[in-house]
Amino acid sequence: MTTDYARARRHLARRDPVLRDLMRVHGKCGLADAQNAEPFGALMKAIVSQQLSTKAAHTIYGRLMSLFDGPPTPRALAALTDGQLRGVGLSGQKLRYMRDLGARVHDGSLPLHALDAMTDDEVIAALTQVKGIGRWTAEMFLMFRLHRPDVLPVDDLGIVKAVQKAYGLRKTPSPDRLNRIGESWRPYRSVACWYLWRSLNA
Repeated sequence: MTTDYARARRHLARRDPVLRDLMRVHGKCGLADAQNAEPFGALMKAIVSQQLSTKAAHTIYGRLMSLFDGPPTPRALAALTDGQLRGVGLSGQKLRYMRDLGARVHDGSLPLHALDAMTDDEVIAALTQVKGIGRWTAEMFLMFRLHRPDVLPVDDLGIVKAVQKAYGLRKTPSPDRLNRIGESWRPYRSVACWYLWRSLNA
């Protein structure tokens, strides 16, 4: 089921004047344009990107993809040596995470083909079984790969900063406070988050 972003904007504008003002500044929601990337490659990219600048992650992921003849698969990943993976810039820790991801997808314990039919909580539970994939990574996958409309990543530093700035809060908001503020955004918390991220980049 696709999200009606025009309806989402009307809902958020009625519920929250702060978001209404942000939406006036930033226009159409860009979540609709997010690439519906192949899931195995998207999770590999998420592992590569951890604790790296966007530029460094892009470079390493590009080198990693050059090792594959076509879209990456668990079988093709398993055929690569540790030396090849280290050679593109993967740390030993990320190499282990990548191996765990490939093994779980290959043996079916992480059924990527079934994620679309799962609830948000079920997707998070499935993905966080993989070493190196935490809740935040699973939430980004929900938002940008599965296009789920009602995700609020309360541990995302950008969201924390954006809410503090947009709502004029003296203190950094706790996860509980973010959840309280975000209650009025349901069922379009992902859309609200997109505008909050945009407000930081303005």
